[in-house]
Amino acid sequence: MTDSKATDPLFSDLAFSDVDLPDVLLAAINDLGFERLTRVQEEVLPLSLQGRDIVAQAQTGSGKTAAYLLTLFSRILRTPRQSAVENPRALIIAPTRELAVQIASDAEKLAVHTSISVHVVFGGIDYKKQQNRFASGVDVLIGTPGRLIDYHRKGAYSLHDTEMVVVDECDRLFDMGFAEDLRWLLHRLPYTDKRQSLMFTATLSRRVMQLGWREMTNPAEIVINREQLTPDTVHQELYHVAAHEKLSLLLGLLAREGGERIMIFLNTKHAARRLVEDLRRHGYVARDLTGDVMQTKRLKVLDDFREGKLPILVATDVASRGLHIDGVTHVINFDLPQDAEDYVHRIGRTARVGAEGKAFTLACDDYVYSLDAVHKYVGYEIPVCFAPEELFAEVIPFRHKPRESTAPRDRR
Repeated sequence: MTDSKATDPLFSDLAFSDVDLPDVLLAAINDLGFERLTRVQEEVLPLSLQGRDIVAQAQTGSGKTAAYLLTLFSRILRTPRQSAVENPRALIIAPTRELAVQIASDAEKLAVHTSISVHVVFGGIDYKKQQNRFASGVDVLIGTPGRLIDYHRKGAYSLHDTEMVVVDECDRLFDMGFAEDLRWLLHRLPYTDKRQSLMFTATLSRRVMQLGWREMTNPAEIVINREQLTPDTVHQELYHVAAHEKLSLLLGLLAREGGERIMIFLNTKHAARRLVEDLRRHGYVARDLTGDVMQTKRLKVLDDFREGKLPILVATDVASRGLHIDGVTHVINFDLPQDAEDYVHRIGRTARVGAEGKAFTLACDDYVYSLDAVHKYVGYEIPVCFAPEELFAEVIPFRHKPRESTAPRDRR
């Protein structure tokens, strides 16, 4: 990770060395190569480090995760524990397993020079092993609502003495139907004036703000302009193409661009699987990441992609929000998203933290109706490019393997 130029709209002029953080956290920040705060961090940290409740509108890739982790860790390091070791001092609620795992990974990096213990819980992984981990002590508990509630009901931990709570991607929690689960967890915490609450959301909808007013004490509202969250370092191109020519154009773009780490988004899991087969037939190494892939396999796919072992990740929108994967060179919307917000979330996978990236969108008749909503949401029109004939690559037709006959052979 590298710091960005002072002119980059993502970063402020404030250095981490100017912020009142414990030396062990500053050492970890230095290890990660960061020098200056992002705009979100500049707005959040001066207030959160003083104990203020905060509702912040911030996208993935804006530095929000570090903002709240540094807040939690600073308090844990500077104040003694008053509760049993199995009960978390801080709780982080995330909508998806992928986001929970990524938050835990970021937390481990920032806590590397401390004794802070971080535990992440989510479905699809050994239940008993995760449960037994509480006994050895937990400072920061991260998880998805269902698994957090499950372990709480089993008596694995209590939230009676929890000092801080973070609700990450609050709007996504509502969208995924976790509203009641979220309220259940928040009502197990100390009263709002006895805890610090931080809430981050991509959109400040009415229901998000209502939750903030009910479950927080005089929260500071922080809004980062949408223009600041769509960095100029993303080069965007829009191609109008017939549905039956999308694969040909995609192959041409891949051949032209190269790219070390590419994410391709589709709207359905069936289409994603079919595209992986198409890419493999043309010599590309690709894997799919969809909602029904087993958890152990999902984590392996993500690890391979992060480590550069997997060059192409084909995903549905289950992977477009909450993933922190550095070094994504290209995002390709093979399908134009049906939800305008998802366009921003998808292209936000590239050009993270000041880096440069490219985002290509293939708009066919099946999904082009979403284009006006996307343009209205982002506040500009995606630049349209004409695809010359030579950019369309030859497609190798799919051939079904002949089925072996089950009839008895004539042995005469």
